[in-house]
Amino acid sequence: MAERKTRPRTASLQYERHYFRAGYPLIVGIDEAGRGPLAGPVVAAAVSLPLERADLATALRGVRDSKEMTASQRERLIGVIKRIASYWGIGHSSAEAIDRLGIVAATKAAMQRALDGALEGSGAAPNCLFLDYMPWPERSDITQLSIVDGDKHSLSIACASVLAKVWRDQYMRDLDSQYSGYGFAQHKGYGTPAHLRALRQFGPCAAHRQTFRPVSELDDKTKC
Repeated sequence: MAERKTRPRTASLQYERHYFRAGYPLIVGIDEAGRGPLAGPVVAAAVSLPLERADLATALRGVRDSKEMTASQRERLIGVIKRIASYWGIGHSSAEAIDRLGIVAATKAAMQRALDGALEGSGAAPNCLFLDYMPWPERSDITQLSIVDGDKHSLSIACASVLAKVWRDQYMRDLDSQYSGYGFAQHKGYGTPAHLRALRQFGPCAAHRQTFRPVSELDDKTKC
C-alpha cells in the first residue's frame, strides 16, 4: 500500500479574515528574529497580504512559524511570499544598537524600519498591525492585535517570520567569513556549546552583544 503524503501545515487566516470583514483592509503582520542570540542583529519583517484573494491560503501553503520549517522549506517559500504579498519590508538593529538601546527598544526600531520599508513610496497606510505577542505602544496611532504565538496562528505574521529568519540567517553566514572561528554560519549567534567554547578561546568580536551574558563576563578581548 502506498504511503500517504501529509500536506504541509499552513498558518491560519482566521484573524485576518475577521478583521478584514470588520473594515481593516490593509493589515500588516510583523515578526522578529534574533532577540536571544549573543551575536548579530535583531531583524524584523513586515508583510501585508492581499486578503481579498480567496485562494490565499492555497497559494501560501506550507508557510507557518519559521522555527517549525526546515531551511530548505524557508528558502523555497520566501520567493512565493515576496511575490504574493501586497507589501513587505525588512529592518534590523545591529549588535551595537542592541547594546546602546537595549533589546526591546532595538527590536521596536527594527520593526519600524520594516514597516517603513514595506510601505515606502506606496502611499498606503496600514489599518491594523498584527504582532507576535510583543506590544508596540509607541505606535498607538494604529489599531493593533497582539497574538500569543502569532507566527503559529496568523499567516501574515508567519510570512514575516520567514522573511526575518531567512534574512538573518544569511547575514550570520556572511559574518562567518568575516569573523572565522566562531561558527556563526552554524549556530547563527545563539549560545550553543560550540559558540561558548569559541568565546572562551577567542574572546568576543565586534559582532557580539557586549551587554549580553556571558559575553559581558568575558575578558575584554576582540578578535578582528
